[in-house]
Amino acid sequence: MTQGSPPGSHPPPALRPRRRPDRRGRRGRHDPSSTARRPGARRLRGTSLVRLRITFLLIAMVVSVFATRLFQLQGVDAQAYVAKAKAEGVVTVDLPAVRGSITDRNGTPLAESVDGLMLVADPTLTASHASDIATIVARRLHLDYFDVRQRLQMPRTHFQYIARRVPASQARAVVAEIGARGFVGIDTRRDPLRSYPAHDVAANVVGFMNAEGQAGDGAELMFDSMLAGRNGSSTYEVGDGNRIPLGANSTVPPVRGHDLQLTIDRDVQWYTQRVLRAAVQGSRSTSGSAVVMDTKTGQLLALADFPTFDPNDPGLSPAGDLGTPALRTAYEPGSVEKVLTMSSLIDAGKVTPRTRITVPSVLPRGNRVIHDWFPHPTLHLTLTGVIARSSNIGTVLAASQFSHRELYDYLHSFGLGQRTDIGVNGETAGVLRSWQHWAQINQDTIAFGQGVSVNAVQMAAAVNTIANGGVYVAPSLVKGQARTSTGAVVGSDTTTEHRVVSARAARETASMMEAVTNPDTGTAGVAAITGYRVAGKTGTAQMVDPRTGAYAKHRFTVSFAGFAPADKPRFLVYVVVKDPGNNGGGGSIGGPAFHKIMSYLLEKYAVPPTGTTPPTPTIEW
Repeated sequence: MTQGSPPGSHPPPALRPRRRPDRRGRRGRHDPSSTARRPGARRLRGTSLVRLRITFLLIAMVVSVFATRLFQLQGVDAQAYVAKAKAEGVVTVDLPAVRGSITDRNGTPLAESVDGLMLVADPTLTASHASDIATIVARRLHLDYFDVRQRLQMPRTHFQYIARRVPASQARAVVAEIGARGFVGIDTRRDPLRSYPAHDVAANVVGFMNAEGQAGDGAELMFDSMLAGRNGSSTYEVGDGNRIPLGANSTVPPVRGHDLQLTIDRDVQWYTQRVLRAAVQGSRSTSGSAVVMDTKTGQLLALADFPTFDPNDPGLSPAGDLGTPALRTAYEPGSVEKVLTMSSLIDAGKVTPRTRITVPSVLPRGNRVIHDWFPHPTLHLTLTGVIARSSNIGTVLAASQFSHRELYDYLHSFGLGQRTDIGVNGETAGVLRSWQHWAQINQDTIAFGQGVSVNAVQMAAAVNTIANGGVYVAPSLVKGQARTSTGAVVGSDTTTEHRVVSARAARETASMMEAVTNPDTGTAGVAAITGYRVAGKTGTAQMVDPRTGAYAKHRFTVSFAGFAPADKPRFLVYVVVKDPGNNGGGGSIGGPAFHKIMSYLLEKYAVPPTGTTPPTPTIEW
């Protein structure tokens, strides 16, 4: 007992010091062994592990269900579900690419894409009023009523094209009228429209787009792959005729096409076409072509055909007017070809401009007789006189100094019998048969332009060789270079040159051609231009009757080719007119047209006269 304790009581337990809480706020440290010693601890831990395993098993079962479903959607039933999705409101719309422009040499548009709209419908909303809507659309856009109505009633779809490439104002007017009648389900989308602001200017070269939006002809067709670009697409969900803002969507943007620049000068082209039209209609001819060429570069400043068309509405013109006859139609050039023969003879050293030739009234050759275009007694002409009077007989007598192969090789070097390949689909190579198949009569007629055929550009390039100092320069229609849809690279940057005759032979031939435009000595005095020296040559060739295969007696192709200034050539102009009804010739029909076009060129491009005096031609001896 302790002192001071009440009797009969137990002593108090010894006082133990209070433990400080540790840094984590717990009183003392936990003894792991104490838990194990507590009753039921092992049983609790076993229950937790069982629950955890069950949870993982349930998660695995759920994941496997989703995986199985995903495999079914993407693999087994993919197409079925895509079709179902589309039927329930997934729409894919084309995003048309902007087609590249076609311009003239100065960048002026000849063909361009402008704002247009496509008219589209949601048949789930238009089917009940298809007849009324189709009536409005067909009347305003000149479409087939039954085709429109069928599209408006197309089952199981929310999207149908009704009309493509409609002018924006016209499309909006259609939608406004439909809406005013209380009908729904018609809308518009952007759809560039092809426009030809110059209308018929260079139409035969530029070509057109057909009603289906496909390239129809000309440069549009030949360079379609570079002009077209690449369309894009937009896929999205719709509901009740409207796009679902937060629905699934994807967009592939369109890629704009490349522009194409031609060597054509729009103003020169316009004027050339008007002069050609007057020449064809004034002579009651069936058709005509005209070529304007830069003598040094071979670039075409104008390539005209008549009849022509308006590419904004090509369906209004006959199919035969939609092509490029200047390159696709072969014809016999007649006496224009004589300058090729004469320059070749001069180059070969067989003649000079003063060579004397006795020209009889007719020339028997085997079982044939060759005549001149004009009746005459025996004439004593120089070679210059033969060209000035355009004598077939004198040409044949001069060319008889050539072997078949010699004449063929020269004409082939001038480009005859070969395509120019300037980038026009369907170009003809003309006809120049191999010299190995010639009889003497073949050489005789080929020498003055019958029995050989050309296209207008091909013949213009051949005559231009004389203007260019005896060097043939390949003609070009594309400025720079461009790749055609067939993979060929064409254009002024790819132009090739080669010498055909010497500079002296070209110069002397040009001097002989000046006698043609001399009013006192030649057959085409009307082609002369005051103040300028002008070289030229007329052509008149019998046409072949397609029904008989023989020459028609009263049907001709007449032409005129010339360049100026004669002693420093800047431009070449070649005019061809088919089957004149007034029996005019190359001088009376082609000469005046040449005069107008060349005068315009010299003024527009400010080409000064050379100021030199033309030589006095010696015609007879």
